[in-house]
Amino acid sequence: MAKLYFRYGAMGSSKSAQALITKFNYEEKGMHVWLLKPAIDNRDGKAIVKSRVGLTADAEPIAADLNILQVFQEREREFYDVIIADEAQFFTMQQIEQLRDIVDLYHVPVFCYGLRTDFRTKAFAGSIRLFELADSISELKTVCSCGNKAIVNARIDENGKVVVDGEQIFLGGNESYEPMCYRCWNKAVKKEQTT
Repeated sequence: MAKLYFRYGAMGSSKSAQALITKFNYEEKGMHVWLLKPAIDNRDGKAIVKSRVGLTADAEPIAADLNILQVFQEREREFYDVIIADEAQFFTMQQIEQLRDIVDLYHVPVFCYGLRTDFRTKAFAGSIRLFELADSISELKTVCSCGNKAIVNARIDENGKVVVDGEQIFLGGNESYEPMCYRCWNKAVKKEQTT
């Protein structure tokens, strides 16, 4: 039975690496994979999924106004055995619903990898809908510098200070974000507010 999977974690939890490993495993069995990523995430080129450990693969960029189900239906001759979506938090709620429809109507498994929350600990729209609709939800874990489990994607400025103001979407890597436990993040936020 096909399922909608949501595998989430803080930055640095190897989400993109896991997406690419899953892709490899399916392709090794001769199956066709449709690798997607939101077009807004253009850090490594609009058509690349890249992990911090160096794994890369070409992906199809998906604009916010694109109907994923419709594209899937139009490509009936290019049947996909599985769909893998990286940075799924940036998809719209409607696009998550379209992925859910692909699972139910076409019995194609869909694996979504992404963040749960932003740098202010507020949920992304795509992640909210995945928590509501996914058949299987699992957390990919990483650690804070204190050794505790990291759950916050702390945004840091050029001086290494934690930032809590700004747009929800600001693309960056290790130079802009640090995974933290809530306690360390909260302590850093309070420190910045008192200085």
